[in-house]
Amino acid sequence: MQSFHYNSPEENEPLELKVPVEYGGLRLDQALARLFPDWSRSRWQAQIEAGRVRLNQALAQQKTRVWGGESLWLETEPEVFSEEVVPEDIPVETVALEEAFRVIHKPAGLVVHPGHGNWRGTLQNALLFHDPAVAQVPRSGIVHRLDKDTSGLMVVARTLAAHGELVRQLQARTVHRHYWALVQGQVREGGRVEAPVGRHATQRTRMAITAAGRPAVTHYEVVRRLPCHTLLECRLETGRTHQIRVHMEHLGFPLAGDPVYKGKNIALDGRSSAALRDFGRQALHAFHLGFLHPDTRQPCAWDIPLAADMARLVEVLEEAVYV
Repeated sequence: MQSFHYNSPEENEPLELKVPVEYGGLRLDQALARLFPDWSRSRWQAQIEAGRVRLNQALAQQKTRVWGGESLWLETEPEVFSEEVVPEDIPVETVALEEAFRVIHKPAGLVVHPGHGNWRGTLQNALLFHDPAVAQVPRSGIVHRLDKDTSGLMVVARTLAAHGELVRQLQARTVHRHYWALVQGQVREGGRVEAPVGRHATQRTRMAITAAGRPAVTHYEVVRRLPCHTLLECRLETGRTHQIRVHMEHLGFPLAGDPVYKGKNIALDGRSSAALRDFGRQALHAFHLGFLHPDTRQPCAWDIPLAADMARLVEVLEEAVYV
């Protein structure tokens, strides 16, 4: 799968990249929104109108269609590629640190980047404090996300070249992301879910299986069966918002503790019910991350243990009883 690449621009020179061949036929604003999925089309339209995007050296028009292989020039001022996020001294647990990237262990409860209702106290604020150079990288180097209350591994690009390469790998579905998910009910065997995920028609904070959604594929295997729950290993083939949570609910096995996709209420003994109530989040933990090194192209991977709060929950639920 061919994708875009970056030059290594000098200070204050434009950032150059190629339009992927597979984007042929898209409007320029659509192509840019796919290249940088954290930015909306309207935001890219504003950048184009401001003269900050050139296509084959000419000032671009948002309705121009691209056919793949064209050269794009994007201005590299911080105000173009950052959102004026304030650096904050928030601890970040670093699992691996290299010139090109940082692998972190995000705790549950930490929002990845600012948005409605969460303008401060996010991972992006923390990254700008601990590594100011990422202000020059789109979204401060964040190339994929975890939900606020999902814990586990993430990779953050530290250079423009690494950002472009990691985004390319994500688009090519060659980044390996494995999760432990504790679900309600007893899953008999592993399988594969292929069901499009999109915004819920009436509840806009929820995602749902919908024909208008984007293709989504999740693989899952049984790791451990408990009396009333199952610990699964889920592998993402795609990375849609809330994908594992939506797919597991779709199968009839919603994640334990999930406040949004919680399925039917189940009556358990008092100790188990209290443990689930006190857990306070969806039982989902990203424990494995693998990709090709952006510079050397060698495979690299990391694993971390099950989150401590999930391990305690599993221990309690080993003795759960339906009532």
